[in-house]
Amino acid sequence: MSIIQVEHLSKVYPVAVKDPGLRGTVRHFFRRTYRSVSAVRQVSFQIEPGEVVGFLGPNGAGKTTTLKMLTGLIHPSSGRVSVAGYTPFQRHSEFLQTITLVMGQKQQLIWDLPALDSLRINAAVYGISDKDFRYRLGELVEMLSLDGKLNQPVRKLSLGERMKAELLAALIHHPQVLFLDEPTLGLDVNAQVGVREFLREYNQRYNATILLTSHYMADITALCQRVLMIHQGQLIYDGSLDGLLDRFSPCREVTVEFAKERSPAELRAYGELGMVEGRVAQFIVRQELLTQTIARLLADLDVIDLTITDPPIEEVIGQVFTAGAVA
Repeated sequence: MSIIQVEHLSKVYPVAVKDPGLRGTVRHFFRRTYRSVSAVRQVSFQIEPGEVVGFLGPNGAGKTTTLKMLTGLIHPSSGRVSVAGYTPFQRHSEFLQTITLVMGQKQQLIWDLPALDSLRINAAVYGISDKDFRYRLGELVEMLSLDGKLNQPVRKLSLGERMKAELLAALIHHPQVLFLDEPTLGLDVNAQVGVREFLREYNQRYNATILLTSHYMADITALCQRVLMIHQGQLIYDGSLDGLLDRFSPCREVTVEFAKERSPAELRAYGELGMVEGRVAQFIVRQELLTQTIARLLADLDVIDLTITDPPIEEVIGQVFTAGAVA
Protein backbone atom coordinates (compact mmCIF):
# COMPACT_ATOMS: atom_id res chain seq x y z
CA MET A 1 0.00 0.00 0.00
CA SER A 2 1.26 3.50 -0.87
CA ILE A 3 2.46 5.48 2.13
CA ILE A 4 1.57 8.80 0.46
CA GLN A 5 -1.59 9.06 -1.66
CA VAL A 6 -2.58 12.35 -3.28
CA GLU A 7 -5.70 12.65 -5.42
CA HIS A 8 -6.75 15.84 -7.24
CA LEU A 9 -5.15 18.05 -4.59
CA SER A 10 -5.78 21.79 -5.00
CA LYS A 11 -5.14 24.93 -3.00
CA VAL A 12 -6.71 28.29 -3.85
CA TYR A 13 -5.85 31.45 -1.91
CA PRO A 14 -8.08 34.56 -1.80
CA VAL A 15 -5.90 37.63 -2.42
CA ALA A 16 -7.17 41.11 -1.60
CA VAL A 17 -7.24 43.58 -4.52
CA LYS A 18 -6.70 47.31 -3.86
CA ASP A 19 -6.88 50.16 -6.35
CA PRO A 20 -4.07 52.76 -6.15
CA GLY A 21 -4.45 56.13 -4.45
CA LEU A 22 -6.39 57.45 -1.46
CA ARG A 23 -9.79 56.56 -2.93
CA GLY A 24 -8.64 52.99 -3.51
CA THR A 25 -7.34 52.77 0.07
CA VAL A 26 -10.64 54.01 1.55
CA ARG A 27 -12.70 51.65 -0.62
CA HIS A 28 -10.35 48.79 0.31
CA PHE A 29 -10.90 49.56 4.00
CA PHE A 30 -14.71 49.52 3.85
CA ARG A 31 -15.44 47.13 0.98
CA ARG A 32 -12.64 44.71 0.32
CA THR A 33 -12.61 42.70 -2.90
CA TYR A 34 -10.65 39.54 -3.62
CA ARG A 35 -9.34 37.50 -6.49
CA SER A 36 -8.52 33.80 -6.38
CA VAL A 37 -4.96 32.54 -6.91
CA SER A 38 -4.46 28.82 -7.56
CA ALA A 39 -1.23 27.67 -5.93
CA VAL A 40 -1.80 23.95 -6.59
CA ARG A 41 -4.20 22.55 -9.20
CA GLN A 42 -5.49 18.97 -9.35
CA VAL A 43 -2.21 17.28 -8.36
CA SER A 44 -2.28 13.47 -8.04
CA PHE A 45 0.53 11.00 -7.24
CA GLN A 46 1.44 8.06 -5.02
CA ILE A 47 4.69 7.26 -3.21
CA GLU A 48 5.62 3.81 -1.95
CA PRO A 49 7.33 3.06 1.41
CA GLY A 50 11.10 3.56 1.23
CA GLU A 51 11.07 5.65 -1.96
CA VAL A 52 13.23 8.77 -2.26
CA VAL A 53 11.42 11.12 -4.62
CA GLY A 54 12.59 14.49 -5.92
CA PHE A 55 9.98 17.25 -6.11
CA LEU A 56 11.06 19.84 -8.67
CA GLY A 57 9.68 23.13 -9.89
CA PRO A 58 10.63 26.79 -10.35
CA ASN A 59 9.99 29.34 -7.61
CA GLY A 60 6.28 29.81 -7.09
CA ALA A 61 5.36 26.51 -8.76
CA GLY A 62 3.54 25.16 -5.69
CA LYS A 63 6.18 22.86 -4.13
CA THR A 64 6.15 24.30 -0.63
CA THR A 65 2.35 24.67 -0.64
CA THR A 66 2.06 20.97 -1.51
CA LEU A 67 4.48 20.01 1.27
CA LYS A 68 2.49 22.09 3.76
CA MET A 69 -0.71 20.27 2.78
CA LEU A 70 1.04 16.90 3.07
CA THR A 71 2.25 17.76 6.58
CA GLY A 72 -1.06 19.22 7.74
CA LEU A 73 0.09 22.82 8.12
CA ILE A 74 -2.66 24.03 5.76
CA HIS A 75 -5.96 22.62 4.56
CA PRO A 76 -6.38 21.74 0.89
CA SER A 77 -9.16 23.58 -0.96
CA SER A 78 -10.19 20.29 -2.59
CA GLY A 79 -8.93 16.79 -3.19
CA ARG A 80 -7.79 14.01 -0.88
CA VAL A 81 -4.43 13.31 0.73
CA SER A 82 -3.33 10.43 2.95
CA VAL A 83 0.07 10.04 4.61
CA ALA A 84 0.84 6.79 6.44
CA GLY A 85 -2.91 6.16 6.63
CA TYR A 86 -3.69 9.54 8.24
CA THR A 87 -5.39 12.67 6.94
CA PRO A 88 -2.66 15.29 7.58
CA PHE A 89 -4.77 18.34 8.46
CA GLN A 90 -6.49 16.39 11.28
CA ARG A 91 -3.04 16.38 12.93
CA HIS A 92 -3.45 13.27 15.08
CA SER A 93 -0.55 12.78 17.49
CA GLU A 94 0.23 9.40 15.89
CA PHE A 95 0.55 11.14 12.52
CA LEU A 96 2.93 13.76 13.91
CA GLN A 97 5.08 10.96 15.36
CA THR A 98 5.33 9.45 11.86
CA ILE A 99 6.48 12.46 9.83
CA THR A 100 8.91 15.35 9.90
CA LEU A 101 9.31 18.54 7.87
CA VAL A 102 12.73 20.16 7.41
CA MET A 103 12.92 23.56 5.69
CA GLY A 104 16.40 24.77 4.86
CA GLN A 105 15.50 28.42 5.43
CA LYS A 106 13.85 27.79 8.85
CA GLN A 107 15.38 26.73 12.14
CA GLN A 108 13.94 25.07 15.23
CA LEU A 109 17.07 25.05 17.39
CA ILE A 110 17.32 27.82 20.01
CA TRP A 111 20.06 30.18 18.84
CA ASP A 112 21.83 30.94 22.15
CA LEU A 113 21.53 27.50 23.74
CA PRO A 114 23.58 24.36 23.06
CA ALA A 115 21.90 22.19 20.46
CA LEU A 116 21.68 19.39 23.04
CA ASP A 117 19.22 21.45 25.13
CA SER A 118 16.89 21.87 22.15
CA LEU A 119 17.16 18.14 21.44
CA ARG A 120 16.11 17.33 25.01
CA ILE A 121 13.08 19.60 24.57
CA ASN A 122 12.16 17.77 21.36
CA ALA A 123 12.52 14.42 23.11
CA ALA A 124 10.16 15.58 25.87
CA VAL A 125 7.62 16.83 23.30
CA TYR A 126 7.60 13.43 21.58
CA GLY A 127 7.55 11.50 24.85
CA ILE A 128 10.86 9.76 24.20
CA SER A 129 12.33 7.98 27.22
CA ASP A 130 15.82 8.90 28.46
CA LYS A 131 17.12 5.49 27.39
CA ASP A 132 15.71 5.79 23.87
CA PHE A 133 16.89 9.40 23.62
CA ARG A 134 20.48 8.49 24.48
CA TYR A 135 20.48 5.60 22.00
CA ARG A 136 18.96 7.61 19.15
CA LEU A 137 21.18 10.59 19.88
CA GLY A 138 24.33 8.48 19.76
CA GLU A 139 23.22 6.81 16.54
CA LEU A 140 22.37 10.06 14.74
CA VAL A 141 25.46 11.89 16.04
CA GLU A 142 27.62 9.12 14.56
CA MET A 143 25.75 9.18 11.23
CA LEU A 144 25.99 12.98 11.01
CA SER A 145 29.59 13.28 12.29
CA LEU A 146 28.52 15.73 15.00
CA ASP A 147 30.55 14.30 17.88
CA GLY A 148 31.59 17.10 20.27
CA LYS A 149 29.45 19.75 18.53
CA LEU A 150 26.14 19.55 20.40
CA ASN A 151 27.41 21.17 23.62
CA GLN A 152 28.23 24.41 21.79
CA PRO A 153 25.68 27.22 21.42
CA VAL A 154 23.94 26.90 18.05
CA ARG A 155 25.25 30.32 16.98
CA LYS A 156 28.82 28.99 17.32
CA LEU A 157 28.26 26.18 14.82
CA SER A 158 29.15 26.49 11.17
CA LEU A 159 26.26 26.57 8.69
CA GLY A 160 26.88 22.95 7.71
CA GLU A 161 27.04 21.81 11.34
CA ARG A 162 23.88 23.78 12.12
CA MET A 163 22.00 22.13 9.24
CA LYS A 164 23.10 18.70 10.44
CA ALA A 165 21.95 19.56 13.97
CA GLU A 166 18.59 20.68 12.54
CA LEU A 167 18.28 17.31 10.79
CA LEU A 168 19.12 15.54 14.03
CA ALA A 169 16.42 17.51 15.88
CA ALA A 170 13.88 16.68 13.18
CA LEU A 171 14.71 12.96 13.24
CA ILE A 172 15.12 12.28 16.96
CA HIS A 173 11.64 10.64 17.01
CA HIS A 174 12.60 8.33 14.11
CA PRO A 175 9.95 9.44 11.60
CA GLN A 176 9.14 7.14 8.69
CA VAL A 177 8.21 9.92 6.28
CA LEU A 178 10.58 12.86 5.67
CA PHE A 179 9.48 16.01 3.87
CA LEU A 180 12.61 18.01 3.06
CA ASP A 181 12.35 21.50 1.57
CA GLU A 182 15.78 22.72 0.38
CA PRO A 183 17.77 20.92 3.13
CA THR A 184 21.15 21.91 1.59
CA LEU A 185 20.26 25.55 0.91
CA GLY A 186 23.33 27.78 1.28
CA LEU A 187 25.70 24.97 2.26
CA ASP A 188 29.15 24.59 0.74
CA VAL A 189 29.97 21.59 -1.45
CA ASN A 190 31.43 19.47 1.37
CA ALA A 191 28.48 20.12 3.66
CA GLN A 192 26.04 19.29 0.85
CA VAL A 193 27.80 15.97 0.28
CA GLY A 194 27.66 15.21 4.01
CA VAL A 195 23.90 15.85 4.18
CA ARG A 196 23.28 13.71 1.06
CA GLU A 197 25.29 10.82 2.45
CA PHE A 198 23.38 11.00 5.73
CA LEU A 199 19.99 11.02 4.00
CA ARG A 200 20.99 8.05 1.85
CA GLU A 201 22.12 6.11 4.93
CA TYR A 202 18.98 7.03 6.90
CA ASN A 203 16.78 5.87 4.03
CA GLN A 204 18.63 2.56 3.72
CA ARG A 205 18.84 1.89 7.45
CA TYR A 206 15.19 2.64 8.32
CA ASN A 207 13.44 2.24 4.94
CA ALA A 208 12.26 5.83 5.40
CA THR A 209 10.25 7.54 2.69
CA ILE A 210 11.67 10.89 1.54
CA LEU A 211 10.08 13.64 -0.55
CA LEU A 212 12.81 16.15 -1.35
CA THR A 213 12.70 19.58 -2.97
CA SER A 214 15.96 21.20 -4.00
CA HIS A 215 17.34 23.69 -6.50
CA TYR A 216 20.67 21.83 -6.36
CA MET A 217 20.37 19.16 -9.04
CA ALA A 218 23.25 17.25 -7.41
CA ASP A 219 20.88 16.51 -4.50
CA ILE A 220 18.33 15.03 -6.87
CA THR A 221 20.73 13.01 -9.02
CA ALA A 222 22.54 11.64 -5.95
CA LEU A 223 19.44 10.56 -4.02
CA CYS A 224 16.39 10.23 -6.27
CA GLN A 225 15.55 7.68 -8.93
CA ARG A 226 12.09 9.18 -9.39
CA VAL A 227 11.08 12.83 -9.78
CA LEU A 228 7.83 14.76 -9.68
CA MET A 229 7.80 18.06 -11.58
CA ILE A 230 5.31 20.81 -10.85
CA HIS A 231 4.82 23.92 -12.98
CA GLN A 232 2.28 26.69 -12.35
CA GLY A 233 0.58 24.48 -9.77
CA GLN A 234 0.17 21.47 -12.08
CA LEU A 235 2.06 18.19 -12.10
CA ILE A 236 3.77 17.94 -15.49
CA TYR A 237 6.00 14.89 -15.03
CA ASP A 238 6.10 11.82 -12.77
CA GLY A 239 8.77 9.26 -13.60
CA SER A 240 12.45 8.36 -13.54
CA LEU A 241 15.35 10.73 -14.12
CA ASP A 242 16.45 8.61 -17.07
CA GLY A 243 12.94 8.79 -18.49
CA LEU A 244 13.02 12.55 -18.12
CA LEU A 245 16.14 12.75 -20.26
CA ASP A 246 14.75 10.38 -22.87
CA ARG A 247 11.44 12.23 -23.10
CA PHE A 248 12.41 15.87 -22.91
CA SER A 249 15.93 15.96 -24.31
CA PRO A 250 15.83 15.43 -28.10
CA CYS A 251 19.56 16.15 -28.43
CA ARG A 252 22.83 14.54 -27.41
CA GLU A 253 26.25 16.08 -26.88
CA VAL A 254 28.97 14.62 -29.14
CA THR A 255 32.52 15.47 -28.09
CA VAL A 256 35.19 14.75 -30.70
CA GLU A 257 38.99 14.90 -30.51
CA PHE A 258 40.74 15.32 -33.88
CA ALA A 259 44.32 14.58 -34.86
CA LYS A 260 44.82 18.27 -35.64
CA GLU A 261 42.97 21.51 -35.01
CA ARG A 262 39.90 22.21 -37.13
CA SER A 263 38.37 25.63 -37.70
CA PRO A 264 34.83 26.34 -36.46
CA ALA A 265 33.81 27.25 -40.01
CA GLU A 266 34.82 23.79 -41.22
CA LEU A 267 33.10 21.97 -38.32
CA ARG A 268 29.76 23.79 -38.63
CA ALA A 269 29.03 21.72 -41.72
CA TYR A 270 28.47 18.73 -39.41
CA GLY A 271 25.84 20.25 -37.13
CA GLU A 272 25.27 22.73 -34.33
CA LEU A 273 28.64 23.54 -32.82
CA GLY A 274 28.86 23.95 -29.07
CA MET A 275 32.48 24.39 -28.05
CA VAL A 276 35.85 24.31 -29.85
CA GLU A 277 39.09 24.19 -27.82
CA GLY A 278 42.26 23.19 -29.65
CA ARG A 279 41.70 19.77 -31.21
CA VAL A 280 38.46 19.12 -29.25
CA ALA A 281 35.01 20.13 -30.49
CA GLN A 282 31.53 19.60 -29.12
CA PHE A 283 28.42 19.18 -31.27
CA ILE A 284 24.75 19.36 -30.25
CA VAL A 285 23.03 16.70 -32.35
CA ARG A 286 19.37 15.78 -32.57
CA GLN A 287 18.78 12.14 -31.69
CA GLU A 288 17.38 11.17 -35.09
CA LEU A 289 20.51 12.58 -36.81
CA LEU A 290 23.00 11.05 -34.37
CA THR A 291 24.04 7.99 -36.40
CA GLN A 292 24.29 9.96 -39.63
CA THR A 293 26.38 12.75 -38.07
CA ILE A 294 28.82 10.36 -36.39
CA ALA A 295 29.27 8.42 -39.65
CA ARG A 296 30.09 11.65 -41.53
CA LEU A 297 32.58 12.78 -38.88
CA LEU A 298 34.40 9.43 -38.91
CA ALA A 299 34.44 9.25 -42.71
CA ASP A 300 35.54 12.83 -43.44
CA LEU A 301 37.85 13.79 -40.56
CA ASP A 302 40.77 12.25 -38.67
CA VAL A 303 38.97 11.43 -35.40
CA ILE A 304 41.08 10.20 -32.45
CA ASP A 305 38.31 9.93 -29.84
CA LEU A 306 34.54 10.40 -29.75
CA THR A 307 32.09 10.37 -26.83
CA ILE A 308 28.31 10.76 -26.69
CA THR A 309 26.64 12.08 -23.52
CA ASP A 310 23.28 13.32 -22.37
CA PRO A 311 23.03 17.07 -21.82
CA PRO A 312 23.31 18.27 -18.21
CA ILE A 313 20.15 17.51 -16.23
CA GLU A 314 19.85 21.23 -15.33
CA GLU A 315 19.45 22.09 -19.02
CA VAL A 316 16.79 19.43 -19.55
CA ILE A 317 14.76 20.59 -16.56
CA GLY A 318 15.06 24.20 -17.68
CA GLN A 319 13.68 23.19 -21.08
CA VAL A 320 10.75 21.41 -19.45
CA PHE A 321 9.80 24.40 -17.31
CA THR A 322 10.16 26.77 -20.25
CA ALA A 323 7.96 24.62 -22.43
CA GLY A 324 5.52 23.78 -19.65
CA ALA A 325 5.25 20.27 -21.08
CA VAL A 326 2.40 18.15 -19.76
CA ALA A 327 3.01 14.63 -18.50
